[in-house]
Amino acid sequence: MPRELLDEPAPVLIVQSYFMAEQGYALRMRVQSSSARVELDGTEDEIALLDELGSEFDFCALTVKGPMIEGTRYEAEREIDLSVGLEMIKLAGSRIIKNRYAIWLGGDGWVVDVFGGLNRPLIIAECERGGPVTDLHIPAFCVTEVTDDRRFANDGLSNAAFSTWHATFDAELAATGPHFLAGLGQNFFDSGRVPN
Repeated sequence: MPRELLDEPAPVLIVQSYFMAEQGYALRMRVQSSSARVELDGTEDEIALLDELGSEFDFCALTVKGPMIEGTRYEAEREIDLSVGLEMIKLAGSRIIKNRYAIWLGGDGWVVDVFGGLNRPLIIAECERGGPVTDLHIPAFCVTEVTDDRRFANDGLSNAAFSTWHATFDAELAATGPHFLAGLGQNFFDSGRVPN
């Protein structure tokens, strides 16, 4: 990931806890801060961080998610009182922490999640559109598509952190090479790669 893409704007710090994550369904509590700056190095203690930075969090939501179907996923979200959400995240669930960057590439908005804790050094970039993502211009920094790999969903990462299976994934990628979903229009690549 080119560092210059992450220079502006400043990231949003996100801590979330999954209270249920099974077969693609999930119940998640999330708090986020647009002012706290934490350089994630993989040693983060999410609970201590919530205690230390609690007053800097400015949004909290409870979210219900359905399974991924052809690149889209049902999601319903409700804003929750920050003090309630912070305590719930500290008390229970499987937690993850990340810095989220919002960037524009070409005509598309992308969110880039840089994970901390046991999911470091994972970085996931996701194109954000109002509907299904078709005819995607894929930036050169994208190694492979993970939309259809549930291990990379945040609820999957909360149950099985990237650090526990990244060697297996690296071997899979070396054996099969990168892939990108077909059937949702024509993908275009910055790097000169040919769509699979």
